[in-house]
Amino acid sequence: MSTPEGLVLGAIMDYLKARQIYAWRNNSGAVKVGTPEASRYVRYGRKGSSDILGILDDGRFLAIEVKSAKGKATPEQVEFLADITKRGGVAFVARSIEDIDAHLFQPGYGHEFFGEKKPKGGKKCSTK
Repeated sequence: MSTPEGLVLGAIMDYLKARQIYAWRNNSGAVKVGTPEASRYVRYGRKGSSDILGILDDGRFLAIEVKSAKGKATPEQVEFLADITKRGGVAFVARSIEDIDAHLFQPGYGHEFFGEKKPKGGKKCSTK
């Protein structure tokens, strides 16, 4: 049985808070406003922007797209992750807390550098 995306998102947010990573939930979408005779949609947030945004201690931008075990990132989400990575940020798809550890808490990369040199240009974004 796979874990619904909302539960994964909540667990990751709690984990980031416990690890003292400055991050917030990013909502995006559209809402219908007005009357039935004169309604329109108003977009909020950037289409494709990640579920979680933040700033790492070293100043790099953080973008995490949360998916369930079988969820797939949309082309807009993949593009957003690639744009962040290209500009030196840390951006990836996470399906579990283990994915957070793999991307943020490994020697020489991520939130804690363990005394090693900071890598240039960030890591390739992962969209699996």
